[in-house]
Amino acid sequence: MNNWKNNYLERIVTPEQAVLHIKSGDRVVIGHACGEPPSLIEALVNRAPDLNSVEVVHMVAMGPAKYAQPGMEESFRHNALFIGSSTRKAFEEKRADFTPCFFSEIPRLFKNNILPVDVALIQITPPDEQGYCSFGISVDYTQAATECAKLVIAQVNSYMPRTGGAKIHLDKINFIVEKDEPLIELKPPKIGEVEKAIGENVAELVQDGATLQLGIGAIPDAVLLFLKEKKDLGIHSEMFSDGVVALAEAGVITNRKKTLNPGKFMATFLMGTRKLYDFVNNNPTVELHSVDYVNDPYVIGQHEAMISINSALQVDLMGQVNAEMIGSRQFSAVGGQVDYVRGTSRSLNGKSIIALPSTAAGGKISRIACELDRGAAVTTSRNDVHYVITEYGAVNLRGKSLRQRAEALISIAHPDFRVSLMDEAKEKGIL
Repeated sequence: MNNWKNNYLERIVTPEQAVLHIKSGDRVVIGHACGEPPSLIEALVNRAPDLNSVEVVHMVAMGPAKYAQPGMEESFRHNALFIGSSTRKAFEEKRADFTPCFFSEIPRLFKNNILPVDVALIQITPPDEQGYCSFGISVDYTQAATECAKLVIAQVNSYMPRTGGAKIHLDKINFIVEKDEPLIELKPPKIGEVEKAIGENVAELVQDGATLQLGIGAIPDAVLLFLKEKKDLGIHSEMFSDGVVALAEAGVITNRKKTLNPGKFMATFLMGTRKLYDFVNNNPTVELHSVDYVNDPYVIGQHEAMISINSALQVDLMGQVNAEMIGSRQFSAVGGQVDYVRGTSRSLNGKSIIALPSTAAGGKISRIACELDRGAAVTTSRNDVHYVITEYGAVNLRGKSLRQRAEALISIAHPDFRVSLMDEAKEKGIL
């Protein structure tokens, strides 16, 4: 490793030169979310006329995902581990595939050769004095893909923040592309009155000293608005965004009371704006590790007062949670929801929370439903569910009978739907 500087110079190529080493039939795993390497993806897509049946494996694609656009079918076949906005149409039109998998178990697909990795396309920081690079904002499955790949191509980008935790030595990289460009940013969502009401209901369940897992979107961000009076909160979450930064700067999040990894923000990836990226850069209190550690229910459960906050599309009167499908249409995926629901259930004084608006489609559809939509998958089972929260309140389903669950869930449904839900429940023999 002492000669890494010479080796580094020898491995520098252009994006176009790097992707020439990708062959037809290869399985290519791309770094995750806002950490994806745009220059490498662009160069790969430009090679489309020369390639056939390249499988592109990705979770949340935050870029344009041109490999999944119409006309690319012969060159690329996208295998989505999570359906996002830029890949959803390709899956619906049968030009892409979807592989269901708990987020925590994706590294196993690579490590156990269930999905052998030919090429990993990643984005990393410039090296430190010892030749180590940080994975920056995307460790998750990216680290495992890199360790398992026959060929590793890395975009070295000085805009990538250096985070603590997982790192990679330049000796493990085959080709290096030096390309500085601003990272993909996720702008803060708009928080409406419904989200604020949900956030306030969730915040009432958060005690001082709790460790939080937050999902992404308006509801988790709304929760953070109502935690300003709390003390010594901690973060152990698959990801966090800009809202956490404000609470850290205000002294609300200190990580001091965490049972595991005290003093540390623990995550597996990050999505946000430059404010977030600047906060985590060279911050000794921030560590990113592989998702098979951060999302491992056994690890999560070792935290006292662990609170997981996740969203859903629909909850039925038995307590079954659908967080990924609209009818039979695959809208997203399980992600880390079940990892944290099950991990939190092992936590002393832990609380897993499913938070959702009471209605959809401008108030025309109740998200609290007598039954899940036909064709919809169950994301979190009725045996795992704990708290369910809407803007109309919070209910604890643990230990409740089916009759009690139905009554509780109807009580937090939108008032316009409570009578019809009660009638449906009686008709089906639930009440």
